[in-house]
Amino acid sequence: MKLAVPAGCAGLRLDQALAQLLPEFSRSRLARWARDGRVTLDGRRVAPRDKVRGGEAIEVTPSPDPAVLAHGAEDIPLDIVFEDDSLLVVNKPAGLVVHPGSGNWQGTLLNALLQHARALSAVPRAGIVHRLDKDTSGLLVVAKTLAVQAGLVRQIQARSVAREYLAVAHGRIARGGRIDAPIGRHPARRTRMAVTARGRSAVTHYQVLERYDRATLLRCRLETGRTHQIRVHLAALGHPLVGDPAYGRRNSGIPFTRQALHAERLGLLHPKTGKPVSWQVDPPADMQDLIAALRESSLRPHPSSQGLPITHHPSHR
Repeated sequence: MKLAVPAGCAGLRLDQALAQLLPEFSRSRLARWARDGRVTLDGRRVAPRDKVRGGEAIEVTPSPDPAVLAHGAEDIPLDIVFEDDSLLVVNKPAGLVVHPGSGNWQGTLLNALLQHARALSAVPRAGIVHRLDKDTSGLLVVAKTLAVQAGLVRQIQARSVAREYLAVAHGRIARGGRIDAPIGRHPARRTRMAVTARGRSAVTHYQVLERYDRATLLRCRLETGRTHQIRVHLAALGHPLVGDPAYGRRNSGIPFTRQALHAERLGLLHPKTGKPVSWQVDPPADMQDLIAALRESSLRPHPSSQGLPITHHPSHR
């Protein structure tokens, strides 16, 4: 875009003048283009704060809005567990973001789904009806039509979708239980969640599968689906997930590079037949290796760990 600075803009900052000349773009975006070298004044690069005199020639080379490009198809491999005309069930690897967003505009599960089934471009969020955190692996269901998506959302709201996770938590937990504690945005750290009285209702059931010297393998069943729910609830219980960068323990002595959480089982009523259907996938290799190492370590005598306490937790409300 080629423009001339009018005399009425004389003395203004470049970004102020651009905001008047190109009101369809935000001033912050225009300033970013200037910082990125996409704006020239009489053929030379300028900073947003530089003043204009009037009469200069401005050339602007817009950069595409990443949010506009976010919903494009990308050739990203998918591990498809099940597919028919209604549903797609994916085994999401750890490290794959589900939805495009700030810092992750491309390379997401949504982009991969649009490549796999172009018809999903007609369904909001490419048919995704629930999320997994970037570094959580496991099962996720996708609706292939708008009607199926609406039906699955109703099932989730009615709490009839069964979602069970394998989790490795710090400490030795004596028995299973139920955590009923509301979850909301952390009052100080806004990128995190927390148990808070003003939060939304959240219920997690957990079952002890194996107990190690310094950790416990759990199966967690979600009754609700709040952001970071299992991670926040177990941390509030005093047993954060091994490897959790947000809610875990620093220098825990158990090396793992992500939260040890895997969506193992998924069950729902098929939207066409009304019959129960379910799927199950094993955890990925890194989590299997973690569990194997904890088992092996627990079999070896560790004098320093003798008498480590087992924590007893009543059901929490």
